[in-house]
Amino acid sequence: MRTSWTLFVAEFVGTALLVAAGVSLVILDFGTGSPVVAAVPAEALRRLLTGFGFGCVGALIAISPIGKTSGAHINPIVTLSFWLNGTMRGKHAAAYAAAQLAGGVAGGFALLAWGPMGASVRFGATVPGSGFGPWVALLGEAATTMALILGLFVFLGHRRLRPFTPLLFPVLYAVMVWLEAPVSGTSTNPARTLGPAVVAGAWNGWWVYVVGPVAGALLGFGAHRLTWLRCLEVEVSKLYHFGHDPHGVLCRDRRWR
Repeated sequence: MRTSWTLFVAEFVGTALLVAAGVSLVILDFGTGSPVVAAVPAEALRRLLTGFGFGCVGALIAISPIGKTSGAHINPIVTLSFWLNGTMRGKHAAAYAAAQLAGGVAGGFALLAWGPMGASVRFGATVPGSGFGPWVALLGEAATTMALILGLFVFLGHRRLRPFTPLLFPVLYAVMVWLEAPVSGTSTNPARTLGPAVVAGAWNGWWVYVVGPVAGALLGFGAHRLTWLRCLEVEVSKLYHFGHDPHGVLCRDRRWR
């Protein structure tokens, strides 16, 4: 590929950090023996705090040098959506997705440092919730991923909102995890699901976390493209830092060269 390998390394590192730090909050807020469980007995409030913290981790990665290098997709579904939008070539999108999945596994192994506390919640693995089953979890993943992609495209397509795109994640994930986590765990990200699944051996309903987010991305992209929201045109494949793209990977004006 005629592009810098640093973009793919940045996606690997960024996704590893998202899983290691973001999923650590799940363990800290729900693991057996955690002081947070005793301090905040209300499970719904802990879900809200966990989602907000997870979103903050994603936002910090987006504004970091890592995010400014690669555009901070840190999610194969976000990359898929940019490819559908025509702002990334297929070969670059495939390389991003491979780096993200590898990063998710690397971040998952870092979660082993939590020991028994992490094991008590299967190291933050996302599985269909008890009493819901895989098909309801599939709908939950599709709905939350649709909200993520549609929110991203609205922020990135609106000139005044664009600089504040990373601020979308803490609020959005706080609400989604609070409402939907009992159904599917609110992954919205196959790389986030893959890492804990590998280290915990938790493969129950794994297909939900591929099919659901892909369906959600298609729905979100379709809602953006086929409604009045299409006037909010997304021209770059970055979540933050709209500067020069020296590699010609992340900007539409270079897409067809």
